[in-house]
Amino acid sequence: MRSTKFDVLLTRHPKNPILTAADWPYPVHSVFNPGATKLKDGTTLLLCRVEDRRGISHFCAARSANGIDGWVIDPKPTLEHDPIRFPEELWGIEDPRITYVPEVGEYLIAYTAFGKSGPGVAIASTTDFIEFERYGLAMQADDKDAALFPRRFNGEFALIHRPSTPQDASMWISFSPDLRNWGGHTILLPARRGAWWDANKIGLSPPPIETDRGWLIVYHGVRRHASGSIYRLGLALFDKENPGVCLSRGQSWMFGPEEPYEHVGDVGNAIFPCGYTIAEDGDTIRFYYGAADTTICAATGSISEMLEWLERDGSEFTGVAGQLAEREARILPP
Repeated sequence: MRSTKFDVLLTRHPKNPILTAADWPYPVHSVFNPGATKLKDGTTLLLCRVEDRRGISHFCAARSANGIDGWVIDPKPTLEHDPIRFPEELWGIEDPRITYVPEVGEYLIAYTAFGKSGPGVAIASTTDFIEFERYGLAMQADDKDAALFPRRFNGEFALIHRPSTPQDASMWISFSPDLRNWGGHTILLPARRGAWWDANKIGLSPPPIETDRGWLIVYHGVRRHASGSIYRLGLALFDKENPGVCLSRGQSWMFGPEEPYEHVGDVGNAIFPCGYTIAEDGDTIRFYYGAADTTICAATGSISEMLEWLERDGSEFTGVAGQLAEREARILPP
């Protein structure tokens, strides 16, 4: 039996997986990695990544009054790739993250556009998840795992994303006055080196979570080993008014694959949340995640407990081991 002496921060829903390809009203291969939001009437909307039998992904909306069952799924794709007008979407659109931005009164969706050059970061907006306006590429290939903050900083929008090279895949932050022209590219969180659970490859999971203490970031780390990879989740906290400043980073992972539906699928040993909803108490948070790139699952936790865990688990900026890891991440060659 697996030890439970570590802190359990997220509890899987007993009905997991809550959505599978069998639930879809039209033929699909798999459904996973959904963006999530609560609509004004309290309905939970998941913008699901749906892969067809060609291997091409599109988005399809599923709506539920309680966010767990009774899903009403659009009878056809909600947003398909458009390779004629947007050639960067030639091989599909993937992994949407939804941010409602009060200033513009719209939901902004950062997603991966998969074209001949590789995956890049694209942005689209909507008010109703029926009609969408595409802004085109924000970040050229090879870049993905992106989400917007819900407000500006010093007059500029901010985007977290993950450019990749064969040697490194770390999280960056960039800024824009208009959501179309981006600059100020700065490393936000480096992948660690060596044996760490988040060595060499990390990326943003759902959009940033605003708290009284700062922006809580849930990110995934990929541990490569002899038989493949393991995708786990970690936590970091960033300054509320200057989101490029890291205040704390957990040393351990806080959630990883344990159940059969997370171990076995198209991409085994992978949990990958792209969205969350927060309850009326302002603390209970429900993450929606892709399990093994095959199905959609839910897990619930407490924002305050995650912040407390960060304090206990230690920040790499305060612990000796963490300081060494940070130094290695920044100065050692790949």
